[in-house]
Amino acid sequence: MTPTTRPRTGRKRMSRAEREAQMLAVAEEVFGELGYRAASMEEIAERCGVSKPMLYEYFGSKDGLLLACLAKARAELYRVTSEAMALGADPLDVLRRGLVAYYAFTGEHSRSLALLMHEPMALPEGAIGAVEDVRRQQHELIAPVLAAWAPALPPTAVEAYTEIIIGACERISLWCTRRPDITPEQAAQYTLDFCWSGLSGTLQPPTEGAAT
Repeated sequence: MTPTTRPRTGRKRMSRAEREAQMLAVAEEVFGELGYRAASMEEIAERCGVSKPMLYEYFGSKDGLLLACLAKARAELYRVTSEAMALGADPLDVLRRGLVAYYAFTGEHSRSLALLMHEPMALPEGAIGAVEDVRRQQHELIAPVLAAWAPALPPTAVEAYTEIIIGACERISLWCTRRPDITPEQAAQYTLDFCWSGLSGTLQPPTEGAAT
């Protein structure tokens, strides 16, 4: 008599990429809730439903896990902001779209943002560099918009104004963690009202027929 084959049960086996994405999402959640120092690999592994050795196999250490979270966030932030800016009709619209996307993203990741701003000395050394990488990435998106709008503006001024906008965005993002009633669109408009209006006297497009 042929033995009956029992159907396989249980959860679908995850691919390595799927498992890694799950671990990073859970790790960001735990880091945001508990802070970097208080967060443990045991807690993260338990929430993921994996063993702690597996977590170490993927990321090497808690420092490595945090850095992987930051790298993932940097890539996602670049994607959403650059895609939004690509739809802009003019420099002001490009910047507005980028700001809305930026604030929407930081709003969704508000706990990890607060962690980076409130616990910089508690983070591993590499995390500070990772945050600077995010800033440089945003600089590369914003500076060309300003330069295109005012081609006669000295490069140093473009660089300075870009850094001012980036600093303002970080502070507004942090403020929004305490003001959940503020939408990304409102945050973007506040930023534009202050930054773009303040620059309006400088960032003027060249007039037709102007001497070069």
